[in-house]
Amino acid sequence: MPYFDTASAAPLHPVARQALLASLDEGWADPARLHREGRRARMLLDAAREAAAEAVGCRPDELVFTPSGTRAVHAGISGALAGRRRVGDRLVVSAVEHSCVLHAGEAHTAAGGSVTEVPVGRSGAVEPEVFAAALDARTALACLQSANHEVGTEQPVAEVAAACRAAGVPLLVDAAQSLGWGLVPEGWSLLAASAHKWGGPPGVGLLAVRKGVRFAPQGPADERESGRAPGFENLPAIVAAAASLRAVRAEAAAEAARLRALVDRIRARVPELVPDVEVVGDPVRRLPHLVTFSCLYVDGETLLHELDREGFSVSSGSSCTSSTLTPSHVLRAMGVLSEGNVRVSLPPGTSGEDVDRFLAVLPGVVASVRDRLGAPGAGAAPAPAGPLVVDALGKRCPIPVIELAKMFGSVPVGGTVTVLSDDEAARLDIPAWCEMRGQEYVGEEPSPKGGTAYVVRRVS
Repeated sequence: MPYFDTASAAPLHPVARQALLASLDEGWADPARLHREGRRARMLLDAAREAAAEAVGCRPDELVFTPSGTRAVHAGISGALAGRRRVGDRLVVSAVEHSCVLHAGEAHTAAGGSVTEVPVGRSGAVEPEVFAAALDARTALACLQSANHEVGTEQPVAEVAAACRAAGVPLLVDAAQSLGWGLVPEGWSLLAASAHKWGGPPGVGLLAVRKGVRFAPQGPADERESGRAPGFENLPAIVAAAASLRAVRAEAAAEAARLRALVDRIRARVPELVPDVEVVGDPVRRLPHLVTFSCLYVDGETLLHELDREGFSVSSGSSCTSSTLTPSHVLRAMGVLSEGNVRVSLPPGTSGEDVDRFLAVLPGVVASVRDRLGAPGAGAAPAPAGPLVVDALGKRCPIPVIELAKMFGSVPVGGTVTVLSDDEAARLDIPAWCEMRGQEYVGEEPSPKGGTAYVVRRVS
């Protein structure tokens, strides 16, 4: 069964498995103790730190291991904000950061600080000039991911780092998605990553803090990991994480070229095979293994289940797959279609035959889901008397857009349709439908019946 969700968690690399099993026998003792077993454990820990630091591009004494990538991000943000509290209390982040960064921002706001989100364009990347304009004398820390976890777009880290350096603001880079593929561009002050993203075991993160960065670890501390990650180290998992990072880096160039070609095939073929599809993310500045597309008139959760039944494990940022019924904050910030969203992230070793079979299966799966939901066909709905209003209150994605499309065939050029919806995804998907159809999105206003009224005008 092809596993196409390595952006969530990569399969355990063979080198990680070998290192994990070996270090379970050799690395079980306390590395802080001076006896023979402790010294052996300390040697393993030091070797793992040196290997990880080389892959990150920092000194070994600048890097600590944490219980997860999320903990690394939280520790990095809280420590940097506390270390620079005399400068100010502003945190600047991009609007498409991983949720762990946004959650840290929420905690900072609750404690009295302020957070500024820098917008992105439709590709998902920030403009360095816009990011630079958000920095001021009271900015304590800036955060920018190296590459987006949902759409694969690479961020202009080098340019933003230069702007931060000019403003005297440290930059924390969340490199979880990209570190296995290569070094992050120079200029960052703090860097966080997570081992299960590159084929290491889960439960290991790393945090690098450059010398000279003001940093004050928060919470109870002890003598472990320079006081920045208290608690007994999971040494076997740390050794496996460092060993697998070195291994995937050795394979990265060749594997990236191979997977990029497979992703290019998906990007090109999906719009040809499936009508009404939007491929999102930057087509050039992107991770080599990841592609995301959204399908009109499709329930994302059903689509994922049907693909799973066909033997393909994929992921989604669609609101239809979320218990909160709100669209992905990444897709929302980009202003792209959210319904029927599919994220394909290929693990190393993926074959061209698996990709071809996915492309063969996808059109039928999408068509069956659309048929089940009553997606619009070629015929137009009869024109109702009076104003054209689609009452989709209480209905979830993609039903509001489906009912809009069915009604639209009866609208004369210059006429409008008002869609009433209380589904948050409609704020993204109705304007996206207009752009895909070449129609005019007039705007939105509160509906007297509740929810929001979205107005669409027919221009052709």
